[in-house]
Amino acid sequence: MTAQVGETLLIEGEKHEMFNEPLRFWFALSGVRSPFFGVSSACWRGYVGTWEIAGDRLYLVELRGNVPDQKPVSIETIFPGWPDRIFAHWYTGTLRIPRGDMLHFVNHGYARLHEETLFIDVERGVLTGRRRVKNSKPAEDQGERLDVPAGLDNRSGA
Repeated sequence: MTAQVGETLLIEGEKHEMFNEPLRFWFALSGVRSPFFGVSSACWRGYVGTWEIAGDRLYLVELRGNVPDQKPVSIETIFPGWPDRIFAHWYTGTLRIPRGDMLHFVNHGYARLHEETLFIDVERGVLTGRRRVKNSKPAEDQGERLDVPAGLDNRSGA
C-alpha cells in the first residue's frame, strides 16, 4: 500500500495531519457501506475528513471525497440532517498526530516517522488523555548496522 494522505485535525485553530481514519469506525459499527471510492493510490478510502477538537470532544467538521454519481460530498452525505458538524460518538481509539520534520519515510500507509508524535486518547468521542513522544531516526537511517540474530542475516549466504 502506498503512503496515505492523512486526515486533517484542528486543535485550537491549528491544522495538523492525522494518521487515523475515525470515519472508518462509523462504517464498521453502523453497517453503512462507504459510498466513496479511491481515485489515487495515496487515498484508497476515497475521502478526506477534517476533524476538530472542541473542548474535550472530537467532531467531524468537513468531508471531501469521490462518489460514483459525482455529486458534491459533505458531512450530510453520510449523516443526513447534520450539514455542519457531528460529534464523533462512535470513535474510541488513539489519534496519532505527527509533528515536526519527517525523520523516516516509508511508502506504506501511515508508517512515516516525524520528530514528535502527539497521541490523543478518545473514548466514545471524548478525549481522555494526551501524550507526546519524541522520536529519533531509525538506526538504518544513521548508517548503523542493526544487530541481526545469527542465521537471519541474508548476507551470510545461508
